[in-house]
Amino acid sequence: MALILIRAMNKKKALNVLADLERHAKLNIVGKPKKVSLDKVYDVTKRVIKQKPRDDIKVPILVQVKEDTTVSIINIKKTHPPAHVIVISEEYPEYTDLMEEFKKAKVFDGYFSSKKKKEKK
Repeated sequence: MALILIRAMNKKKALNVLADLERHAKLNIVGKPKKVSLDKVYDVTKRVIKQKPRDDIKVPILVQVKEDTTVSIINIKKTHPPAHVIVISEEYPEYTDLMEEFKKAKVFDGYFSSKKKKEKK
């Protein structure tokens, strides 16, 4: 399973990214996306991408997908999400901290999987 960090400017863009992950990147989201701390995300982003992240991010979300890190990266590269998307691999020391943060974080309201509707039919 891969852990994906979404950094969006607003809720609408965050919801669009989640939909894009399922529709266009063909990833299977596990459970519910969670809203995490801006401070935590800023530090992680800075260490992972090795540059100063944008300051206009207002909605940081973590989501787990069934696919592994490599498949997630390849599939996301084929899309053009309206927000900053980072796949966090188990190889990063930040992965463990983010998983702990994910477990404690509140559910991101407004997201409904289109795949679950299709599976029920």
